[in-house]
Amino acid sequence: MKKSLLVSVLVLAPLVLALPIGSVFAATPGFGNLYYNGTIVHTVVPPAAFPNTGLDNFYKVTNGAAGQLGIASVAPGADGYHGGHWKVFVVTFNQDAAPVLLTSQAAVLAAQSAGTVTVTRNASADFLCPVQL
Repeated sequence: MKKSLLVSVLVLAPLVLALPIGSVFAATPGFGNLYYNGTIVHTVVPPAAFPNTGLDNFYKVTNGAAGQLGIASVAPGADGYHGGHWKVFVVTFNQDAAPVLLTSQAAVLAAQSAGTVTVTRNASADFLCPVQL
């Protein structure tokens, strides 16, 4: 029994270690690359869930244009940056609106004001994930 367990571990370990780490985290909202004021910024660590505790606005676009990333409202050095403690809002392009790339909080709010998108708070999705410029 011990020998078969050892053989299984020795066979599976290289396969697990060969998995691309980035692809594991790529499906996690907020991890990897984000937009901040028209620029792409990078996260520092994988996100950790902190439901109902976000401080800084983060916009997750559900049906955006190709290349759409999450949108951070602040980043290090900006007034009010709380280390990446994100308050999640879901942005959905309305049925009659053609999706465009949104790359800043100002763009999201302008699209909302124009009636192009609907913005909905999703407190259960709040997370912690610092970013770097």
